[in-house]
Amino acid sequence: MDAALSFSRQHSPRFHAELEEFLRIPSVSARSEHDGDTRAAAEWLSGRMTAAGLDSRVFETPGHPVVLGEWRGAGADAPTLLIYGHYDVQPAEPLELWTSPPFEPEVRDGRIYARGSADDKGQLHMHVKALESWLAGAGRLPVNVVVVAEGEEEVGSPNLLPFVEKMADRLACDAVVISDSAMFDEGLPSLLFSLRGLAYLEVRVRTASGDLHSGAYGGAVANPAAALSRMIATLHDDHGRIAIPGFYDAVKEWDSATRDAIRALPFDEDRFRSGVGATALPGEAGYSTLERLWIRPTCEVNGLLSGYTGQGAKTVLPAEAMAKISFRLVPDQDPARVGRLLEEHLRRVTPAGVTLDITELHGGHPWRADPTGPLFEAAGRALESAFGARPVLAGEGGSIPIVGDFERVLDAPALLVGFALPGCNMHAPDEWFTVENYDRGIEALVRLYAELGDALRG
Repeated sequence: MDAALSFSRQHSPRFHAELEEFLRIPSVSARSEHDGDTRAAAEWLSGRMTAAGLDSRVFETPGHPVVLGEWRGAGADAPTLLIYGHYDVQPAEPLELWTSPPFEPEVRDGRIYARGSADDKGQLHMHVKALESWLAGAGRLPVNVVVVAEGEEEVGSPNLLPFVEKMADRLACDAVVISDSAMFDEGLPSLLFSLRGLAYLEVRVRTASGDLHSGAYGGAVANPAAALSRMIATLHDDHGRIAIPGFYDAVKEWDSATRDAIRALPFDEDRFRSGVGATALPGEAGYSTLERLWIRPTCEVNGLLSGYTGQGAKTVLPAEAMAKISFRLVPDQDPARVGRLLEEHLRRVTPAGVTLDITELHGGHPWRADPTGPLFEAAGRALESAFGARPVLAGEGGSIPIVGDFERVLDAPALLVGFALPGCNMHAPDEWFTVENYDRGIEALVRLYAELGDALRG
């Protein structure tokens, strides 16, 4: 391991330069005009894996490609790790809110600013460099490794599960390692024990065949914007609880020990609130802010659209209104069932004269781990050695649906260890990742492979 660590430190400037190359590729999976860029990112990544010493290949899918890298030189008796990440990124808009161009990486005050620096190119690249440090510095890895990198995570991973199911024998492993999340705080690493799931739907209401003059028709024809607003207002009660009948039926309550551990974490609510520019932190009554973020379900309106929104006045009665609505789910909620419950509820509260249409966009199941045993203990040792602090157990409010699919299809536990920091602007302008965490994270991963090799072999 010493040789691998020495190699990573010696070649750090080159690693940083390569990361900037990776970040310059605008691999926005949601935009068809970037299809060529997304493929270019896959090819670039495959080339870096090959240069690192892995056998790498780009696999076609009906959408964006999957990059597969393999090294099996540790032998049949050694454990195998599957490392997952994604090379696609979110759209960068609104561009005017970026201090520097999103695809021209810039280091300011110890931070790398670029789209994808934290989510997830930077963290995926750290794994590739940690693997290279072992193979080039030490000559071999202590474990066999399979790297799976997809280009569709930011659009719901529609083709990844079929790929995993088709390639299950080739992807067989003893554990899945994923770095696509954040540390609890600066200098304080964390291991994730839960992820919320997702149900994401589009709701449209219509009242007429086309827009109408609000003077000639207002008062006689229903207003879809007002109708949809009233419908949305029924989704929560006055205590922040979701008011859809049956919504909480499948919610698995957390034990008191877990809730006590969450409340004991060094979390500063005022710092959190001021960091996002909020004046208050409302939510479901009876739960702390971290509990609301990690272990409680939510219902959010992600977008609203109706009528005239341009400059000046236009007295129009719109024909249609639309809302994007998402639910973050907790064990054991099912996204398909939640979608049905939403539709049943909205149909009950749809006013006369209004036609309702609901489209399911995408979803994923929640995930929960048992944070005891050799996997978490090995990761704890690696993180503590690299960061000088014992990692805390944390939840994650976001969703990585493939985690549960990996565990189900490959029958292997998942370990989620991320190196971004809170407030790093994932999915927002001025996304950033610290230089220090990039370097320390590579060291932590070098140590992690060795620790997991010993733990899983035993």
